[in-house]
Amino acid sequence: MPSRLPRMLLLLPLLALLAGRVEAHAVPSLEGIQSQAELDKAITALDAALFDSYIRCDLEKFASFFADDVGFYHDQGGVTLGREKLTDSVKKKICGKVTRELAPGTLQVYYMKGYGAVEMGVHRFHPPGHEDTEAVGEGKFIHLWQY
Repeated sequence: MPSRLPRMLLLLPLLALLAGRVEAHAVPSLEGIQSQAELDKAITALDAALFDSYIRCDLEKFASFFADDVGFYHDQGGVTLGREKLTDSVKKKICGKVTRELAPGTLQVYYMKGYGAVEMGVHRFHPPGHEDTEAVGEGKFIHLWQY
């Protein structure tokens, strides 16, 4: 059976919801993952790639993670619908303004048989150059990665 590309659904309680896809991101097929350690490694790599593109403002790569009809829900900013609008919002509000840190020890990954995986954790956002001293915000998140 050919491998299908992962798709991702991100739930940030009271913060955000987005659905998406991953194109050409190196991750084993769901059937190829044989242990919790392999699943943790695959999801950690996807998380890092997503937020690396977000922070570096690599908008083409960032957009490649999401379906055209992505929905992003934020407690302060409201709803952003569509990959183009989400990418534009990141360009206007994020590029050069924050860095993201995954809070150590908070990442949890759970296999979902025949579907993908659930990733949960806490991340913090900081002004560039002040990662050790100033936090802009912190939030719990849940990503649902669909293969």
